[in-house]
Amino acid sequence: MSDAIVIIPTYNEIENIESIIRAVFSQDKDFHVLIVDDNSPDKTAKQVKELQKEFSNQLFLLEREQKSGLGSAYISGFKWALEKAYDYIFEMDADFSHNPDDLLKLYNACAIDHADISVGSRYVKGITVVNWPMSRILLSYGASRYVRLITQMKVKDSTAGFICYKRIVLETINLNKIKFVGYAFQIEMKFKAFKKGFKIVEIPVIFKDRTKGKSKMSGSIISEAIFGVISLKLKSLFTK
Repeated sequence: MSDAIVIIPTYNEIENIESIIRAVFSQDKDFHVLIVDDNSPDKTAKQVKELQKEFSNQLFLLEREQKSGLGSAYISGFKWALEKAYDYIFEMDADFSHNPDDLLKLYNACAIDHADISVGSRYVKGITVVNWPMSRILLSYGASRYVRLITQMKVKDSTAGFICYKRIVLETINLNKIKFVGYAFQIEMKFKAFKKGFKIVEIPVIFKDRTKGKSKMSGSIISEAIFGVISLKLKSLFTK
């Protein structure tokens, strides 16, 4: 039984899903994988079920009836993982923008170096992003600076989605009260952990834009992040 599980939310990731699963299982450490699929029309879940025949004790699938947002998918995955015996619970994208080879670095930061949360960061050592247009780099980097200003968190990549959580963090945060679904979900999780006093460390990683499949970025996701941060900060002033 592994002590670590990697949660990968999917919606139309048929071009990436087998490769990303095999890449995780090829690591020196034994990681388990939970795919949370939102009824992908391209039959991503069907491909996962085929792979489960090969990886019956390592690969798990949680199917949801409809596309309900990244944050909602992760919350479902977190709750599933907390019901099991996993001590380290990861977030990772399916499209190889997060390199599976970095999983062990995130794991060691929590399991050995006593972090409560380790974040695969694009901005802790300069800007380590590949294949993004300058406009998107400026938007993402500017958003992270904006979040630091408003929330006073020290995290330089607050919208990062490549993360390892110790079990106690997810047990302490009230997952039923997590509000946001897009980039703001990533900010909200880090901010609530920060307010609870958990130790968050950033591990430098190289982020590569997807080469297969379609990005899920939208204007509504960006707006949620911009205005959601202000909402989070204001609510925190009136709650412990």
